[in-house]
Amino acid sequence: MLAGRAWEGVASVLRFAVVVAGTFLGLLAITFFIGRVVPIDPVLSVVGDRATQEVYEAARQAMGLDRPLIVQFFAYVGDVLTGDLGMSISTGRPVVDDLARVFPATLEMATIGIIIGVVLGVPMGVVAATHQGSWIDQVIRVLGLLGYSVPAFWLGLVGLAIFYAGLGWVAGPGRVDIFYDGLLDPVTGLYLVDSVIAGEWDIFWNALDHLMLPASILGFFSLAYIARMTRSFMLDQLGQEYVTTARVKGVSERRVIWRHAFYPIRIQLITVIGLSYAALLEGSVMIETVFSWPGIGNYLTTALLTADMNAVLGATLVIGAVFIMINKISDVLYRILDPRARR
Repeated sequence: MLAGRAWEGVASVLRFAVVVAGTFLGLLAITFFIGRVVPIDPVLSVVGDRATQEVYEAARQAMGLDRPLIVQFFAYVGDVLTGDLGMSISTGRPVVDDLARVFPATLEMATIGIIIGVVLGVPMGVVAATHQGSWIDQVIRVLGLLGYSVPAFWLGLVGLAIFYAGLGWVAGPGRVDIFYDGLLDPVTGLYLVDSVIAGEWDIFWNALDHLMLPASILGFFSLAYIARMTRSFMLDQLGQEYVTTARVKGVSERRVIWRHAFYPIRIQLITVIGLSYAALLEGSVMIETVFSWPGIGNYLTTALLTADMNAVLGATLVIGAVFIMINKISDVLYRILDPRARR
């Protein structure tokens, strides 16, 4: 019996590894062919449009672009697996080093954003469902609609105009004030964490001051999605017979809501929160641009404007890999919480 369960566990891990490897290989193929079909010549990005034909051909051969496409693809896969994403034309540094520098900024902002979205969105969805049709429900639904319809860049500009320029409640663009820039030795790349490790509380509070407005705007967008889905899941559960039976038996309304109705939807919410978190990590380009936030979205935008294809493909690959990882983690949690999914 124990041997059978152990074998099932090993087989499950192997299936998971194969699925992740296959998905990642597909992501590599997509990013590779994107780099070949976009109307940007990577050779011209390096040598310039005034280079002679001889210089152009020499650079093309040095970059391996004269080889058959399938050979280029396997070379690309080999480079990625060894951590080589090429050199960035914009910065003159390896793309891997650039991504290691900018990704923690996006991760920090998106993490605070998803925390705000979950802490506020889940209770709002529950309240809206339990007060269906009331003014509370209508207000929450309107907020959700605004989260879907308001452009991120517009909300960012309005937030800066009101809370930074007008009221002075928060700090402006950037991660820290210029005075603190470069004073913190990077350990994790997360300013809040690194400042605590270093005991630099002035930098911690300054970084938090800069972070709150962009993170709150991201949190508002995730809140809209999470609240809407929570409300939908709760309405479905509140209409079930076992909920009606619990109420007839005299179970308190609070227990009916949080134990009988909310408890079953936590599994569905894991997927919703995971997707929302991944969306914040990959979709914060506008917010990073408005707030001059040195994250991966800002890095990707700059790379696109300068035709820096190594940086574009590297950033796209990292975003895709993070999306895959978050989805797989959500799937693992789903299986842990729901025994039926293990079969």
